[in-house]
Amino acid sequence: MNLAVLYGRLHLAPGFEWIGSHYATIAFGTATGLEVLAYYIPWLDNVLDAIASPVSVIAGTIVTASVITDMPPSMKWMVAIIAGGGIAGIIQGASTALRGKSSLFTGGLGNPLVSTLELTGAVFIALLAIIIPLICLILVVAFVIFSIYRAVRNHFQKMKVSRQ
Repeated sequence: MNLAVLYGRLHLAPGFEWIGSHYATIAFGTATGLEVLAYYIPWLDNVLDAIASPVSVIAGTIVTASVITDMPPSMKWMVAIIAGGGIAGIIQGASTALRGKSSLFTGGLGNPLVSTLELTGAVFIALLAIIIPLICLILVVAFVIFSIYRAVRNHFQKMKVSRQ
């Protein structure tokens, strides 16, 4: 989101411009790197999960509110809390439960595998978020070209039949 704002691909609601600053890029990048590394330390990942549960709801709410521009403030925050905070809370809860079960059954030794799978999944979903719209654009253009081709071909076939 931060990089999308920096590259002019996303416009944020008033009051949330700080998300697209260079300082935010440094802060978010550093925090992400430290979090990824910390999740590979068996006891620290459980501490981070305890902290991340409420923080993820707040972050999900802020992210959602920052992209809602054409809505009255009371409605915007209600949607942000329910949709953004709710979805972030559900995902974080599932992640915490999975990591807790991994710690319980493997004594924490399986948590790096869970962390690797989470990181891989996050990168994969982020790439899909970029690639799928491009694929859809290509498919729409191909469909339009194919439709024009069929229409022109049918038109000339009808002209050919009417001449005979």
